[in-house]
Amino acid sequence: MGMEKEIKTLSHLFVTVFLWGFATMMVVPAITDVTMMALCPGLDECSLAIYLSGFQQAIIGLGTLVMMPVIGNLSDQYGRKAMLTLPLTLSIIPLAILAYRRSISFFYAYYALRTLTAMVCEGSINCLALAYVADNISERQRASAFGILLGVLSASFVCGTLAARFLSTTSAFQAATIVSMLAAAYMRVFLKDDVPNDDDDDLTRPIITEETEGVNQNESNSPVKIPVCKKIPSIRDLICLLRSSVTLSQAAVVAFFSGLSEGGMQASFLYFLKAQFHFNKNQFADLMLIAGLAGTISQLLFMPLLAPILGEAKLLSLGLFAACINMFICSISWSAWVPYATTAFSVLVVFATPSFRSIVSKQVGPNEQGKAQGCISGISSFANIVSPLIFSPLTALFLSKGAPFNFPGFSIMCIGLASMVAFIQSLMMSHTPASSKSQNQCCLA
Repeated sequence: MGMEKEIKTLSHLFVTVFLWGFATMMVVPAITDVTMMALCPGLDECSLAIYLSGFQQAIIGLGTLVMMPVIGNLSDQYGRKAMLTLPLTLSIIPLAILAYRRSISFFYAYYALRTLTAMVCEGSINCLALAYVADNISERQRASAFGILLGVLSASFVCGTLAARFLSTTSAFQAATIVSMLAAAYMRVFLKDDVPNDDDDDLTRPIITEETEGVNQNESNSPVKIPVCKKIPSIRDLICLLRSSVTLSQAAVVAFFSGLSEGGMQASFLYFLKAQFHFNKNQFADLMLIAGLAGTISQLLFMPLLAPILGEAKLLSLGLFAACINMFICSISWSAWVPYATTAFSVLVVFATPSFRSIVSKQVGPNEQGKAQGCISGISSFANIVSPLIFSPLTALFLSKGAPFNFPGFSIMCIGLASMVAFIQSLMMSHTPASSKSQNQCCLA
């Protein structure tokens, strides 16, 4: 099957992901202002808002740390479509609350329900979409397909941000609620799903199987049964999965430090811009629009061309290095135009995620895609627990009048150092040949 035919099989997934991303991004530029208006009306700097956002991010990270491997593993059993229904449906509820009213009581209701629902929704849609792509695309074309998927997601972010730029806050939440409902309905009606089947080929045999017989060829020809794997993976199962491949173990380190930096930017960057340059909803939207447009063009046009030439490993390192430089420059922003200029790095930064996910997907068989992607997402979620605990107090401290020294962007620079660790680890990653997957079986007691 050619690349075009393989990609065509993903068209309904792309529409689902686009609608969900469009709805999600439509409200992101407004959330900071909504939070500030509810907690600290009339102020540009609010430590309470920073701490509450960081606390929410940590709790969500704790929940997703547990839920991502579970959802990924269950999708291997029951199919991607069945599991996608849950996060797509739950994500509607918080949007509907702020679409109705944004008083302080409704804000706290949103805050509580957003925290609870995001434990299931945060990252799970991306995780399941990546597993769905891996189910339907050959290994040779997988990096390009992942790039196209994330390019579609970036395009939805651009369109959602553009809509937020011209809609009022009330209209943005109402439209986001309707589009979220449309995404869930479209997925249920049109997306086709097949529960992955066992493959007899040794090259694609899963690491952790449900019911498998192995043969010890070095000692005897007698079969050795591997115990049945539980549908809800334990910590031991996940550790076994990571230890089965040197590449997966190294990928876990990259996932942690990359997640640490991404979580830090999510928790701190918009509040830094608000305090330093008095950015508002429209300026946040402009900034996200430029970055999203650059990322979309890069993932849809450049990624499919460069992946077969350079390979996932080089693209991963290139993307992480660009992320480091971006954060270091943002940390010393001396004018309001600097954050806009650094969005040019988005062209390279977006190479990291699809390349990384492609490397991970090639280390496991077809029945392990959900589990592997969920495990990596869980590690990133753990980083999101740690990140706000470190960077939210640091950001609040250096944006306050009681800072130890005058460096408002100090927390952003520290976030860049975390990204630098991920970059260095990516340079040292080994890349196990696909043929070794036949030996990567774990015996789980």
